Amino acid sequence: MPSSSVVIVSKCIIYPDHKSTIKSLRLSVSDLPMLSCQYIQKGVLLPQPPLSSDDLLSLLKLSLSKTLSHFPALAGRLITDDSGHVHILCNDAGVEFHHAKALHLSVGTLIPPPDQDIPVVYRTFFQFDNTLSYAGHNKPLVAVQVTELNDAVFVGCTVNHAVVDGTSFWNFFNTYAEVARGAKKVSRSPDFCRDTPFDSPAVLAFPDGGPSVTFSGDEPLREKIFHFSREAITKLKIRANNMVQLQEPISDPNILGKQSNDSWGAVNGKSNGKITSVLEELFVKKDPTAQISSFQSLCALLWRSVTRVRYLDANKTTTFRMAVNCRHRLEPRLESLYFGNLIQSIPTVATVGDLLSNDLSWSGDRLHRNVVAHDDATVRRGVKDWESNPRLFPLGNFDGAMITMGSSPRFPMYDNDFGWGRPLVVRSGRANKFDGKISAFPGREGNGSVDLEVVLAPETMAGLENDSEFMQYVS
Repeated sequence: MPSSSVVIVSKCIIYPDHKSTIKSLRLSVSDLPMLSCQYIQKGVLLPQPPLSSDDLLSLLKLSLSKTLSHFPALAGRLITDDSGHVHILCNDAGVEFHHAKALHLSVGTLIPPPDQDIPVVYRTFFQFDNTLSYAGHNKPLVAVQVTELNDAVFVGCTVNHAVVDGTSFWNFFNTYAEVARGAKKVSRSPDFCRDTPFDSPAVLAFPDGGPSVTFSGDEPLREKIFHFSREAITKLKIRANNMVQLQEPISDPNILGKQSNDSWGAVNGKSNGKITSVLEELFVKKDPTAQISSFQSLCALLWRSVTRVRYLDANKTTTFRMAVNCRHRLEPRLESLYFGNLIQSIPTVATVGDLLSNDLSWSGDRLHRNVVAHDDATVRRGVKDWESNPRLFPLGNFDGAMITMGSSPRFPMYDNDFGWGRPLVVRSGRANKFDGKISAFPGREGNGSVDLEVVLAPETMAGLENDSEFMQYVS
């Protein structure tokens, strides 16, 4: 659909309803590399609100103003001081709020059958297309666009990626929804502490005018959502771990429910205390602490399948890169609501021949070992390595054999009830997308289900849709 199908009705600046008590926040070793990345664009499709258009806009503007008082950094601007350090100046300069209409669009159009691509019209539900985070020196760090549809409303949020990672982004979005629901006190206040191993005196030099995007953004792409149910992921994890089932197939819903407490080791690499002994009761397996997690199993499947349908030379090296949250990896742990970026990228490499000639457990084990090894010492080595050679994050698929996994199925994306119902779907804009960019979302039904937003070259996507190993797990 053409971009003209969405009409911007109005635009204004929203200011925090209280002045900031924070003067500035220096960007960290994890923030600075993101200055060459585009703003994050994520949003939620909500049911039709029981409000008039004017009342809806009044609610969302007032709620945004109140929310910004809890996130004063987001109402600021970036500034580079005389020594070359980049800071968030918490000057209450405000954020953009856009009201748009596309009354000819309906839920049926925006949630097509699972065999179809994501409608491109979602791209028009966000602001700041193709805007690098470095532009936060003169642009707002946040832009919210509220698009009224025929039978729904879409709230799209665009946030500077050098200021937030996924954890901080969704904490802001969740708080915005919580305030809109009428909460008198927010439940998850951000932590603006900067006394961490990621706070560094190192300076990242930029060319005149700032950095350039590290991927072309011009190549033809297809985007599609692949849904994986809890049951499908359980089967995949069994296969990745070479588990031997004992007697009966897994059918008891209570058992499946317990299994959904899997701690998604790709994010933290360790048990969160909720893992039950169900798997040990059902399967003959070695030390369960060595298990390949559900998410690692899913990543291994995707890595193998996408690589297979790319038809690459067997001697070529392929890389699967995933971002991990470092808040809990440091010792002592940082606050889970630390505001900013606190992520590092873990690359796992293999030759195409080795990846495809071995089974799923081989690739899953390589991913698993890398994630588990990313402990406090590894995090601190990564910081020191960056300080010795400050550089931007090289986002893209430079050799045609890379996959980059972003976001997380643990993010509370469906907790964004603004007062009239949970989101129908979560979707993203065009930002930071290239051949091989994957984003993991929780499935709407929860309980360990996952949606993968897959972005691939058209011929690769067509191959993936016909890859039997991959599609047997897709719901």
